[in-house]
Amino acid sequence: MAFVPTLRPSSDATIPVWWFAFSGDDLVLARQGDIWSVPRVPQLEDLSLQPCRTHYLGRLQGQTCYAADLPGGRDYPPAVRAEALRSVYPLLGDELFGMAVRALQVLRWDRTHKYCGRCGSKTEAHPKEAAKICPRCGLMAFPRLDPVVIVAIRRGSRILLARARRFRQPMFSVVAGFVEVGETLEEAIHREVKEEVGIQVHNLRYVASQQWPYPHSMMIGFSAEYAGGEVVPDGEEIVEAAWFEVNALPRIPDKASIARRLIDRFVAECRVDEGHA
Repeated sequence: MAFVPTLRPSSDATIPVWWFAFSGDDLVLARQGDIWSVPRVPQLEDLSLQPCRTHYLGRLQGQTCYAADLPGGRDYPPAVRAEALRSVYPLLGDELFGMAVRALQVLRWDRTHKYCGRCGSKTEAHPKEAAKICPRCGLMAFPRLDPVVIVAIRRGSRILLARARRFRQPMFSVVAGFVEVGETLEEAIHREVKEEVGIQVHNLRYVASQQWPYPHSMMIGFSAEYAGGEVVPDGEEIVEAAWFEVNALPRIPDKASIARRLIDRFVAECRVDEGHA
């Protein structure tokens, strides 16, 4: 396993560590020569950055990792900049991007759990768990995760792609939605697909999962096959949906997302089918 979550960091403050520092939801990058990446220095103060809060995350490939919250609205030194997390995947690659996602989820949890949800007292870090605890009533709060199902639906050599109203640009993706209380993952897929695009699916197969900090999701990816019905967008969340041939795909999500992984998997399967035809 590349990443090992632990509770106690090294006591040597002179060893360089990975700093996954955020100003709001923007990740701070540092320049080393012509390369921009996650800062790896003993302290953020070495880059003239003063964090509000820090959280030890664990070790990635044996290297210590921290999350850090920085105050917003401040200028950065020339060799430092902040970028939207979604945009930096090409610079970071899978491992560092995955750690950045983890760090942002921890920071968001910290920002929203400063006070106890039961009695309103100020919370404290639990000494033995990755959690917050209320010193008054003892309520423990762990980092929040919301399960989301996301599914690539295939109909022969075509895939169903939909354009959500929330997309800022004309982009198409696969169907996704939050799992409701009391639902299984399979039930959530059937409901979401029927609600959003009006069709039925079958032959569900688990593919992969991904942590996603928008807002604090566990994306659980499936493939499925078309079973019946006509594609009718709900007009609220989904404004357009259609079947697309593998050689005529519209603009799709970038490679940072599991949605793209599901679409790329469909493309690869079609290429294999074509080769066997």
